[in-house]
Amino acid sequence: MPRMIFVNLPVADLDRSKAFYEALGFTNEPRFTDDSGACMVLSDTIFVMILTHEKWKSFTARPIPGKESSEVMLAISCDSRDEVNQKAETAGKSGGIADVNALQDHGFMFSRSFTDLDGHIWEVMWMDPAVASGEAEMPATAG
Repeated sequence: MPRMIFVNLPVADLDRSKAFYEALGFTNEPRFTDDSGACMVLSDTIFVMILTHEKWKSFTARPIPGKESSEVMLAISCDSRDEVNQKAETAGKSGGIADVNALQDHGFMFSRSFTDLDGHIWEVMWMDPAVASGEAEMPATAG
């Protein structure tokens, strides 16, 4: 069985956050969703658990960071530059902030970032499949 990742995020408004992630192409898994949290599925191996603040606090006593702070940036791959642009723009139109960090374009790799409704930073990126697979060398100017 392949390894899976479950990202857990505290959210202020569960219904708005579900709609935000659905706009980005995540689907809700109702078997793991109730009024305190929702399982949002991106792929067979990537799941985002969005949890009300009350539910989040049942897992940790650590404080929930404010929207202006950053603890982690979550990156997901896309199939094309166009998909990167579409995801970032959709996030901005759905209540997040598009391009919270500077756009990165290295030719063989392209990325943009956005925040969700609660300030969690996401990066969407595309990498030339030949470079990613090792069939082509990474350009000397990269990195």
